[in-house]
Amino acid sequence: MTIEPGTSLQVGDKDEALEQRLDDELTAFNAEATGAGTPAPLTVRATDAGGELAGGLTAWIWGSCCAVDMLWVRADQRHAGWGTRLMGAAEEEAVRRGCTEMIVSSFTFQAPGFYKGLGFRETGRTEGIPGGHQDVHLHKVIGA
Repeated sequence: MTIEPGTSLQVGDKDEALEQRLDDELTAFNAEATGAGTPAPLTVRATDAGGELAGGLTAWIWGSCCAVDMLWVRADQRHAGWGTRLMGAAEEEAVRRGCTEMIVSSFTFQAPGFYKGLGFRETGRTEGIPGGHQDVHLHKVIGA
């Protein structure tokens, strides 16, 4: 690879300033290209009877799409309905904000079956996840 004089490439670990700049630049580019504005965050927090975090969800809404980034339920609270309630609350809020679609991905060792049980359908898979696993991409029409 040829590099022009006076330029450089720097490889490193976490670079928060770089991440923020890239996010700002891509957000502006995407907003201009689509007219959909900038993504808005969405979070849902679940606490147990003792006030401790039992689980949570982070997502973003862009145009008519809500994308779930992370859904987590504490190990001792799993299979108690928290995941369903967290997703239900996120979907309800997404519809309230004008969303008609919801997307999420889940590794095969996580919970793709859980999302399918909530009405999501698989739209594709990405190979190459450690341990021979895959990343399952899922989609759901909401608010219909």
